[in-house]
Amino acid sequence: MTTDSPHWFKSSYSNNGGNCVEVAHNLVPALGIVPVRDSKVPAGPALAVSAAAFTAFVDAVKER
Repeated sequence: MTTDSPHWFKSSYSNNGGNCVEVAHNLVPALGIVPVRDSKVPAGPALAVSAAAFTAFVDAVKER
């Protein structure tokens, strides 16, 4: 079930130093976007990227 409220999650690869981003993949089915935000400023702005762009980004990072 997808709602309009993002369900934020931080990667298990994130360090504990606070230099992390959070994503909310639950909005992909309904809206086709992946919100991304700075975990240090959860009330701050979020960047919404298309699901295709986010997938391409993750795939490129995995190749490194």
